[in-house]
Amino acid sequence: MRIRSDGKGMAQERWRVQCFGKVQHVGFRYTAMYLAKPLYLTGWVKNLSDGSVLLEAQGGTAQLRKFLIQLKSQKHLHIEKSVIEVLPLQPYERGFHVQRG
Repeated sequence: MRIRSDGKGMAQERWRVQCFGKVQHVGFRYTAMYLAKPLYLTGWVKNLSDGSVLLEAQGGTAQLRKFLIQLKSQKHLHIEKSVIEVLPLQPYERGFHVQRG
């Protein structure tokens, strides 16, 4: 696990999150992108062939937690389970986007 400061004293992390449940064909990917942008998160989100959704998000630890709370509180998304893995930071990544799977 690598945690680094952004220069303002805020810890930075990168999380890989796989979400299971009714998460495809409900606008999950675009909701994730919409929620990530105001939190200044970078990363991506994509559908997997097993019916789950995989995302990687990078930013402040507090913002990442808020992002997941906001995702889980969306009434049109039915996240039954999520698995979180901490990854090395991608220092040159910009923006948050939907990947086609």
